[in-house]
Amino acid sequence: MYKTILFDFDGTVFDTGEGIMKSVRYAAEAFGYSEPDWRALRSFVGPPLVESFARRYGVSSERAREMTAKYRERYAERGIEECSVYPGVPELVRFLRGRGAKVAVATGKPTDFTVEILRRNGLGELFDSVLGSEFDGRRGQKWEVISELLEKYGREGAVMVGDRDNDVRGAKRCGIPCIGVAWGYAEPGELEREGAIAVAADTGELRALLLEG
Repeated sequence: MYKTILFDFDGTVFDTGEGIMKSVRYAAEAFGYSEPDWRALRSFVGPPLVESFARRYGVSSERAREMTAKYRERYAERGIEECSVYPGVPELVRFLRGRGAKVAVATGKPTDFTVEILRRNGLGELFDSVLGSEFDGRRGQKWEVISELLEKYGREGAVMVGDRDNDVRGAKRCGIPCIGVAWGYAEPGELEREGAIAVAADTGELRALLLEG
């Protein structure tokens, strides 16, 4: 069994897509970009927002940061409520901790937003640690979040669990494996192409994979 298990948040622990995509559309339209179909913005769920804004709209890093700030206006007020926990995930986390594993959140989402979502849903004590990015830009890359948690818990017997390619790449950069989950926001084949060691179809399969580690 893995000793340290790091869970991505958006698309892995919580389905936060509605709040993220609607807030992206809010920011895009504020800067003159039309996004009538917010579901077309699925690619924003997971990766760093500044990079996603720059890529989709072809804007400079400075403008992308401005769009991210506008996004956070709506997200802090409304988007933070537009989410739900994936069925079976809290039970799995409690099981893993009961077996002695350290289980933490490693997310690109701002730490404060992540902690608040867990608190509002009665899950404030679910994880041993919650770490993400910061509003000032610190830990803006997934590998930076993973690295800091590994400094705390150790690299031996550690694994990342996530739903997007940046989870796999961040884990590889830090020298640990990544198990993908199929219920998130990855495009078909995305996790496998990046080198996830397995992709779990559901929480039961994920539990078995983690116990095998």
